[in-house]
Amino acid sequence: MKKSVAMQFKMALLHPRHWGSWLLFAVWWSVCLLPYAVLMRFGHSIGLLVFAFDSRRKRIAQRNLELCFPDLSSCQRHQLLRANFSSMGMAIMEIGIAWWWPKKRFQKLLDIRGSEHLINSDGRGALLLGVHYTTLEVGVAAVTTMYDKVDGMYRAHGNPVYDFIQARGRVSKSAGRTDIYERRDVRGSLAALRRGRTLWYGPDQDYGLGSGLFVPFFNVAAATVNTTARFAKSGNARVVPFTHIRLPDNRGYQITFYPSLEDFPSGDDLADATRVNALIERHILLQPEQYLWVHRRFKNRPAGEADVYRLDETAGSGN
Repeated sequence: MKKSVAMQFKMALLHPRHWGSWLLFAVWWSVCLLPYAVLMRFGHSIGLLVFAFDSRRKRIAQRNLELCFPDLSSCQRHQLLRANFSSMGMAIMEIGIAWWWPKKRFQKLLDIRGSEHLINSDGRGALLLGVHYTTLEVGVAAVTTMYDKVDGMYRAHGNPVYDFIQARGRVSKSAGRTDIYERRDVRGSLAALRRGRTLWYGPDQDYGLGSGLFVPFFNVAAATVNTTARFAKSGNARVVPFTHIRLPDNRGYQITFYPSLEDFPSGDDLADATRVNALIERHILLQPEQYLWVHRRFKNRPAGEADVYRLDETAGSGN
């Protein structure tokens, strides 16, 4: 199997301009050696510290909650927003856990259910339909820990050191059996599915309308890629939804695989995308505070509609 470009170490990564990044990763790695309960308390505190300050991302998350949960009171949304930032703080620790904890130690955190839905005897590949929870890295690591035919998609990071460590971290539990594809590498991703591989894919972000259409998401029109259906058809693959939820009281994570979607794709892009969004909504509602609400999910708008984030005075071109 050919390594992805991001996983290949280059001597340029040792240039003095990257020393600061390596130092920060060394500190991060050292902190993540602490017991799980300590890491979760630490992450919780980091999240609440960030929550105490006004920021563009905080305003984006607040606006998303207003749009998606209009029936909640302002007090309820405030509490949900606060819990969401706590969850994002814990996610910082969870990234380190997923990337650097030994496999045996990591597995003790996992309660895996429905694994029979991931394995298929007919040799077909599977598109693992994921959601951008704050526990995303834990979910990825859990899958590569238990199954040896899983690949992933990722978005390249602007910091080359982070990009390298992220790529290596996401395959750290697979003993070299996993590859990752940059999200624009459609050809490589489809080839993996056709070889019978399982490919993680999260269609719940606003990637524009280049390969999508407007579909309701919590009753708000959202630019939604129809790539899920097209990958399933072109890659001759099943679509297997899965969730990775952080459990209370430091009990770890529940990783759940669901039965593959029946009669999918249907051939109707709008119907298929609507079905996927409805499924994602149900999964978000399992633990809404654990979803990545800081993403501008409604960045692109139908013709004639105003920018829903216009109250964010510092909004720029970020996601």
